[in-house]
Amino acid sequence: MPETSVLSDQDERPLRPAMLRGWRRRCPNCGAGPMMRGYLKVRDACPVCGEALHHQRADDGPAYLTILIVGHILAPVLLFVYSTWRPEPLLLALMFSFGTVVLSLYLLPRLKGGLVAFQWAKRMHGFGPAPDV
Repeated sequence: MPETSVLSDQDERPLRPAMLRGWRRRCPNCGAGPMMRGYLKVRDACPVCGEALHHQRADDGPAYLTILIVGHILAPVLLFVYSTWRPEPLLLALMFSFGTVVLSLYLLPRLKGGLVAFQWAKRMHGFGPAPDV
């Protein structure tokens, strides 16, 4: 069951629940409304609680994090698979290309949601009480 407690501007915003909601691509404030309108497009506001999300400045951060994580996961696996079983180069390239694409497509929107939630929890880029000018 989604949490429905909505925080005001004076309340401290807990980081861990906000980032878990962002990972699930939910509003960092209420956890009930969807944060994304499409695959990577963040909504201007939450349809449930009305929290403004247009302040987010994720930019290239989620892509960099995705590359970092996928590289750190698949590079040791590639080394292990190659040194243990010595598969054909074409098979190895196909397997790891597919794994890279699938893992990247899975992680990218979740990392973007987490980054937007981090900005919300830390009151960055206009998420605080003062309006963004």
